[in-house]
Amino acid sequence: MAAGVEVTSAARLARTIEAYLEDHPAAALLEDGRMLFDMRGAHYSVAESHGRCLLQLWSDERNVMRTVVEIKERAQSLRLMTRRMGAAKPLALDLVPTSDRRTPTARGSARRNYQRLLERVLARSFPAARVDGFRSAMDLEHSFGPAYVRGRLLRGTAADAVIGVNEAESADIVDGILTLGILWLDYCRLKGEGRRHFGGLKVIVPAGAGRTTAERMAWLNHAAAEFQLFTLDERSEELTQVDFRDTGNLESRLVHAFSATAAIERCREGISRLMAVLPDGARDRIEVRASSTTIVGLLLHGLEFARVRHETAAGSFAHYNEVTFGAGAHETPLNDENEELCRELFARLFASRHSDGPHNDSLFRMQPERWLESKLRAQISSVFPGLRSDLVYTQVPALTSGSRGLLDLLTLDRSGRLVVLELKADEDLHLPLQSLDYWIRVRALNEDRQSTAGGTRPFSAFERQGYFEGFEVSPLAPKLFLASPALRIHPANETVLRYLAPQVEWEFVALGEHWRKELSVVFRKRSSDRQALGRIDI
Repeated sequence: MAAGVEVTSAARLARTIEAYLEDHPAAALLEDGRMLFDMRGAHYSVAESHGRCLLQLWSDERNVMRTVVEIKERAQSLRLMTRRMGAAKPLALDLVPTSDRRTPTARGSARRNYQRLLERVLARSFPAARVDGFRSAMDLEHSFGPAYVRGRLLRGTAADAVIGVNEAESADIVDGILTLGILWLDYCRLKGEGRRHFGGLKVIVPAGAGRTTAERMAWLNHAAAEFQLFTLDERSEELTQVDFRDTGNLESRLVHAFSATAAIERCREGISRLMAVLPDGARDRIEVRASSTTIVGLLLHGLEFARVRHETAAGSFAHYNEVTFGAGAHETPLNDENEELCRELFARLFASRHSDGPHNDSLFRMQPERWLESKLRAQISSVFPGLRSDLVYTQVPALTSGSRGLLDLLTLDRSGRLVVLELKADEDLHLPLQSLDYWIRVRALNEDRQSTAGGTRPFSAFERQGYFEGFEVSPLAPKLFLASPALRIHPANETVLRYLAPQVEWEFVALGEHWRKELSVVFRKRSSDRQALGRIDI
């Protein structure tokens, strides 16, 4: 399509979007310059329906459905003119090749310049070593991408693996460097074939961007390798070593637990209104779950499709229930005028979202991790024997260093020890270290123990905030449990797990591929299983 050509036919609109996303798998969707979706981690459905081009995109954070009425091609991007339910004017969305707004030429030039800079700085900072083999070429077989510069520092038969990232890369790429660094170290050891001993890994991040890496590095197995963290100021070319064991106080806060029963009771009237709109026989399939003291959602296999908010009327102390249906940007208040539309949408949802549903339907595919979570929560004791099924908290909010995170599942084992459970329905290279972030937070909160008035023992932050009421939480470090469909486990996950500190007691469960129908364990590996872990050369 030539630049400036407008596409208007619904079928052609759908084909144009599909072709663009196939050609640009790392594309991003922007609205007013703000990224709505990074397509590397999002899902989408685009199709012609009754003469309209319907585009739906979803991730764990949001869900957007729009009618695309026109496409304008721009330099390496598409501008989608869309309509949203209830909006009078068309809204513009931009599909761009990558979330990095730089041109490919500028991005490649910045990475090449950084590689030359890094080689120069390392040669000056480590004069006794030889800088060798630095590159940033894509190597999909070993999960290495072009954003990271990797190489070696050689000293006779001794060597260190080195990996660095420049300051123009996104925060997510910078924070992902330790995963790639561990894989690079392991690769160097395997390819060294005994001729050279790779004793350590040097990780180099931009100045002021090392906190996440430092916190993670502190919980690696330092008997397996000498891990070192450096920051590089690209203007002054100053390389500074960071003491990752001293990252300051780990600021962790936890929101107070609330009574789900009381929240549901407050929203009872609105829940009854929604129940009346559900298809016949659907009530037994849904889950009514409170997400706060004033918000209750209706969920089908983990997908929240409607909610009730207990609100205070403006200018008075009177309360009322606001009832909505849809999700994310498609959330719509329920009223008499759109009740029939709500019924139709609910009917389609329940016809599509079940274990034998059509796999190409967006409602079936949407939020697979929340579906997996709902299944696992209901059968947690059968998949993880020894865990309490009556004390499971879902999507627990925790805040650390000003950033908000949501733990998938948090519970106790039969001895009262905390268990952090993280789930992935699709491959995720960074699952082990992202899960470690949650483990670090939960550990810090559990170690924050204070005595209460008249208390016989110090209570953890969880107990003081109302979690696990009536049960004593063990002071031992939490366990880290991971679960994923066997064919969706990234092959590099086990390598990274092998490098975690012995204090991080973990278990990885691979589930059967047909988990929507029935949860079955294909295999499980534990940090204590030395045969399963394999050998780390040190």
